[in-house]
Order: sequence, then C-alpha cells, then structure tokens
Amino acid sequence: MRKTLLYLLLALASITTSAQNKREFRGAWIQSVNGQFMGMGTEKMQRTLSYQLDELQKDGVNAIIFQVRPECDALYASSYEPWSRFLTGRQGVAPSPYWDPLYWMINECHRRGMELHAWINPFRAKTKNTTELASNHIARQRPELVFPYDGLYILNPAYQENRTYICKVVADILKRYDVDGLHIDDYFYPYPVQGCVIPDNFEYSSNNYGFGNINDWRRNNVNMFIKELHDTIEAVKPWVKFGVSPFGIYRNKKNDPARGSMTNGLQNYDDLYADILLWVEKGWIDYCVPQIYWEIGNKAADYKTLINWWTANCTNRPLFIGEDIERTVKFNQQEIKHQLHTSLLGHKSPLQGTVLWYAKAAVDNIGGYGTNLRNIYWRYPALQPLMPFKYGDKPGKVRKVKPIWTSDGYVLFWEAPKSRNYKNIANKYVVYCFKKGESINIEDPSHIVAITPNTWYNLPYVNGKEKFVYVVTALDRMSNESAHVKKNVKL
Repeated sequence: MRKTLLYLLLALASITTSAQNKREFRGAWIQSVNGQFMGMGTEKMQRTLSYQLDELQKDGVNAIIFQVRPECDALYASSYEPWSRFLTGRQGVAPSPYWDPLYWMINECHRRGMELHAWINPFRAKTKNTTELASNHIARQRPELVFPYDGLYILNPAYQENRTYICKVVADILKRYDVDGLHIDDYFYPYPVQGCVIPDNFEYSSNNYGFGNINDWRRNNVNMFIKELHDTIEAVKPWVKFGVSPFGIYRNKKNDPARGSMTNGLQNYDDLYADILLWVEKGWIDYCVPQIYWEIGNKAADYKTLINWWTANCTNRPLFIGEDIERTVKFNQQEIKHQLHTSLLGHKSPLQGTVLWYAKAAVDNIGGYGTNLRNIYWRYPALQPLMPFKYGDKPGKVRKVKPIWTSDGYVLFWEAPKSRNYKNIANKYVVYCFKKGESINIEDPSHIVAITPNTWYNLPYVNGKEKFVYVVTALDRMSNESAHVKKNVKL
C-alpha cells in the first residue's frame, strides 16, 4: 500500500512539473500593516527579510509585492510623508541604525532574479489602531482633505487635490527607486460597516459631474484616479507595471445578471465603488490580482466559480489569482487548485500567475505548502508573462560568451547586447544547461539554471570530462527574450 502511494505521488509530481509553464507570475505579498516588523530594528528586520526572500526563492517565487505605504506613511525615505510606525513603532521616527527598506528590498530581490513591486494603499490615511500622527502627516497638515470612517481616516476620493497628491507620491517613488511594479490593493472607498455613513453628501451636491446618483459619482471618482495614476506611471517610467488587487467578487449575479458571478457577497462595484472590469477594458492597469481567498465549495463565494468567472471576464490584461495559503491548506485543496490553475494557464488565457497571501505563510511552510511549491508545483524557474501592450521588441543577443578560470572557479562570462533605447536594454539574463547532444529547447523551463542580473555564471566544474552546452539569453524590462547564444563547456 505504501509503495503504491509513493508511485502515485511520484507520477503526480512528474505530470505536474512537466506541465509547468515557462512564463508565470509567481508573486508573494510581504505586508507591513499587520505589524510583523514594527520596532524590530534594522539588523533583525534585514535578517528576517533575507531569510524570507531566500526561502521564497527556493519555493519558485519570482516577484515580491512589498507594502511600503500603509497609511499615507512610508517604509522608505520620503520628503512628502512620515516614516511608518509599522517600521519603527512610532510614526515620523526614522529607523536607527538608518536604512531604507524599499531601496534595500529592491537590491535584494534583483540580486535573486526577482521583481519588486512597491505596494501602496492610496486613500487610507489612518488605520484603526494608529493613535498618533506625525506633524507632517497629511491628515494633520490638511485635515479637510480626509474623512473619518469607523476609526479610519480616508483621503476623500472626491477631491482632485487628493488624487493629484497620491500621483505625486507615486511619481516620487518611481523617480528615485528602481521598482519593477506599482501595486495597489482593494482599499478605495472604505469597506462598508453597519451604522457608518460616508460623509460626502456635500461634495456630491457641490459637483456631481452630471451623475444622477451618488454611487455612480463615487465610482467615477475612483475611475478618474486610476486613469490619472496610470498616466503618471506611463509618463515617469513606462516600463513599470501597474497592478491592482481587488476584492474577489466584482458583482453578484442577482445584482448584475449579465456580468455578475454566481456568488453572494460583498461587491467591488457596489460596495467599494471600484469598477475593475472598466479599468481592465480601458487598459488603465497592466495586471489584475483578484483576491480569491475562499475554498472550493464555499457557499457564498466558491473558488472554482470565481476563478472561471475572472478568466472569462478579465480578458484584456494578464490575470493573476490571489491565493490564501492558510485557507487552502485548511481545506486540503492545494493540488486541486493547482491543477485548476494549470488547466487555465497559458498564452491564450488571461490567467498567467498566482500571488500568495501571504509570504510568511509560505516561508513558515504551513501544511507543507512551501515544500510542495519547491518540489512539485514551482520546481523549475519561470520568466515573467509577456506584456506586449507595453512593448514587445526583443533585446539583442548577448556577446562574447566565454568560460574563464578565475580565483572563484570556472565562470561563464558574457557581455550585454547593444541597445538603442530603454526598450532594448538588457535587464536580466537566463542561463540554460543541456547535455551534449541534447536538443536545444529553451521553451523547457527544466533547463533553466539561473535568472540573474549578472553577466556571469559560476559553472559547476567537476573534472572536465563531461560535455555540456550552455545557452544564454537576455531579457528586457518586459521579459522579452533575445535569441540565444550557445557555448560548449566541459565540466
């Protein structure tokens, strides 16, 4: 019986790994608003993050979504907003010894071949448990721009000044930091709380833009913001990817028979005033990550129903699924969900990846989730999905590929390709390894041995008796891949 089970597991692993796609967004959210780093101190936080990144890299993760602005504050050096209390324990107090977590994380992620997407909460100005705001916080500098709601402060989306301010903060991040993406989640207007009313009747009556009801007017306020943020990113750094992670239900079918899902829960469109599908259809965002945190069979929001709904409706931009690790493990559904993803994943489907909620749960290997990622589901590396709507030209081939003996051992070196503009600049490189005589197929991710920002690769030399063919390609910012260059090597 035990042998039969072992054979079944090995067969399943073989099927799963052979089905792996060469291109897949494999993200993980690293949050700060839960206080996991608060007051930890520079050395311990760097050590903690280094460990998390190492483990996530082993798990196959290729993109980190790092929360750097939870409540109009900053886990980076900002001239506009105060240092976050979720970093130092008190808002406005700089870390000591001094460091810049965003700058540090960018370097650490890039060194590991990962993307770094800076995650901001645009409108939330104060969380419930924050009792003290720094003197330079916008809610103290301009209290008329925020409204209170159930213990929160919210930058009022009705004010153009607020939308412009958020875009200014984002432009500052983009200009000073080498981020790969700018990410926002599901907090626009606040989640509805019984007995609480959004205090914006005055703004609606003052300038309703011709909308006959306040709900459409609120949605328009958020729509204008998303369009302005998209335009800001395009103007400052057009290669930066703009992603949104909405609540998992767009609308219920009972509210929208034509476009709703067979669900019964809170809705982006009606309750948060976020018309996600409009943003996708207009091309205002570059990727969408709905938070489908429920299990298969959930009576209010079935996972399978929702993943199929988003795949059918979110067709104009890459779709990544937000996955709750703890809930998935609790209901023993990791393999079922992965097979569902695999059946939908591909070039003809908008579904092109997964983002894990949240990173620490994978690192802690809850229910063996991380082990399964690294040994089965994400065993081989993956390149980022293509985004030809941003740009699709391939970079040139790498030059002068040559193995050289150095003090660090036998090293394969190459030179970056020549480039004409930012679209052709090589950003990373992919190194493949094939046995002598083996067919060169760079579409097979099992042959990838490194995705690296470096122009060298340390070869695993043994005795110089076995022949291999190493292949090197260049990737640009959009992961467009160059033609390959081969080099015969004896190891």
